[in-house]
Amino acid sequence: MAYIQPEIKQGYTPYLTIEENPKVGMDVGLLTLEKGQTYTGGQAGRETALLLLQGQARLQWADQQAQVSRRDTFREEGSCLHLPGDMQYTVEALGPCEFYVQAADNPQPFPPRLYRPQDVMVQHAGANNELLGAMRREIKTFFDYESAPWSQMVLGEVLNFPGKWSSYPPHHHPQPEVYFHRFDRPLGFGASFGNGEVYVSRHNGLSVLLEGFHSQTAAPGYAMCYVWGIRHLPDNPWRKTRIDDPGHEWLWQPDANDHIFQLEAKQ
Repeated sequence: MAYIQPEIKQGYTPYLTIEENPKVGMDVGLLTLEKGQTYTGGQAGRETALLLLQGQARLQWADQQAQVSRRDTFREEGSCLHLPGDMQYTVEALGPCEFYVQAADNPQPFPPRLYRPQDVMVQHAGANNELLGAMRREIKTFFDYESAPWSQMVLGEVLNFPGKWSSYPPHHHPQPEVYFHRFDRPLGFGASFGNGEVYVSRHNGLSVLLEGFHSQTAAPGYAMCYVWGIRHLPDNPWRKTRIDDPGHEWLWQPDANDHIFQLEAKQ
């Protein structure tokens, strides 16, 4: 269950269900539609987030509707519809489209919201030559405990540049997390470290992180973008918590690069 790579089919492809994976506590799936197809979803007592990965679609919920579009996860920010339990939604494909779908049990009512690209919170991390720029990445958040305390989930994306690392230095937190991977080229790949093991990350694959330190890396030449979803634990919500591996805490020191062999010094 640590890395899931199902065969993708038209319509909804489930990766995880709460009933079969109570430790994760979230439904996770990929919705794939061709132009003209529609899909209706939503479950009683279960909040849902639909994140557009690419394509064009019309979303309908309650008495509202909106059109969303995105070239892909690398060139444009996404739109994300976040709905409370007991609220159905309909996706009408205006062209081929793909949505990441995440849901969790939540009886608390809250107003639905469509997060547009301009609403995405973006953090540029690791760009200040930290470890020779090996940790350069963009951390994007649609909603978390600070912005949506009524939710039982957190949802965002990380743009992992080719050959770089993210979710690094290795860290962990008690709340379960999933990473849904996308690559800019079909043969793109990387490595997903978690649960004390290492897995090959591929397009449309899902890392399931339940324990231990975790981190990600992409192969040189291949850009990786992964959706990250966290479920809050009862009385212990995720508040941007990270517990660094004590053995790697030295990486945060300002002189962390000093031990690295500098070719220029030999020339």
